[in-house]
Amino acid sequence: MTIHTKPTQLPTIDFSRFYGSADQRAAFIGELTRVLHDHGFFYLTGHGVPQSLIDDVLTISKRFFALPEQEKLSIEMVKSPHFRGYNRAGSERTRGEQDWREQLDINTEGVPVASGPDTPWNRLYGPNQWPQALPELRALLLRYQAEVTRIGIDVLKAIALALGQSENAFAEIYEPQPSQLLKIIRYPGREAAGSDQGVGAHKDGGFVTVLLQGTVPGLRIRTEEGTWIEAPPVPGTFVINSGELLELATNGFVRADVHDVVTPPRGTERYSVAFFLGARYDARIPVIPLPEDLKRGERGVTADPLNPIFREVGINHLKSRLRSHPDVAARHHPDLLHLLERPKT
Repeated sequence: MTIHTKPTQLPTIDFSRFYGSADQRAAFIGELTRVLHDHGFFYLTGHGVPQSLIDDVLTISKRFFALPEQEKLSIEMVKSPHFRGYNRAGSERTRGEQDWREQLDINTEGVPVASGPDTPWNRLYGPNQWPQALPELRALLLRYQAEVTRIGIDVLKAIALALGQSENAFAEIYEPQPSQLLKIIRYPGREAAGSDQGVGAHKDGGFVTVLLQGTVPGLRIRTEEGTWIEAPPVPGTFVINSGELLELATNGFVRADVHDVVTPPRGTERYSVAFFLGARYDARIPVIPLPEDLKRGERGVTADPLNPIFREVGINHLKSRLRSHPDVAARHHPDLLHLLERPKT
């Protein structure tokens, strides 16, 4: 693989054009189609999220990570069978290697749901864990979660049009309630980390990701040719990227590209807030019939023996959580560890 030696940036797309004139909308859709096929990553402006909310979320994230360790560990993820809560740096794994970031995971607020042999993904439903030492965190993060859910669904509608479908083409597999995984993340500097792997190379498992970056860079995207593109923070933007569900639905016309985060330099730290919009856990991803001009661009679904992709949404998400959080898997779900076995060839 190679890394660019000259600055290379992702494209920037102004989402306000999606709601503009007919000509603006058509130009926007055409541009989005090209970006989706190239690598599915872009900066989004014109999203309508108040800057004050963005600032407040980053500020309260820093306040959470500055809490004493015992306060954060009071809501440690291993206490939740639903994969909600706090993880210390090094607790999560990508492709078996430790990720040097601490984070708080929340998802749709709910109650536990009974699961059976045919519905193991029901174990993912349940309540979030919230720190008693920072009571204002709950309302603020749930407000932000609602805003980025709106963005994710609107972007998904635009993607459907860019693929020659009706704008609600994906609604039947995310309504009435999509998965709403939200992470606030802190990457410690190189002197505190055990490696330069902030988070290892991976693909996102949902429909689309809405990423808010702080001020310190680290995100990189790998193209099909093996070139790494850096995606430094750009004020006022989100980074949007397509996930595995879109790769499945389009037979590879849209790719869920591999990306990672490099540990920040010594003496610095990196903050980000990542939101992953997914389908209902009981849904199955169909292959949508692309128009002929787009169908010629289908590349098939990526085959990775370490990360098989399933059309059953719940299984796809569950195996990702089991693999990333082996401590939660071992404590709460030892009967599901067979889902992590490599398929026989």
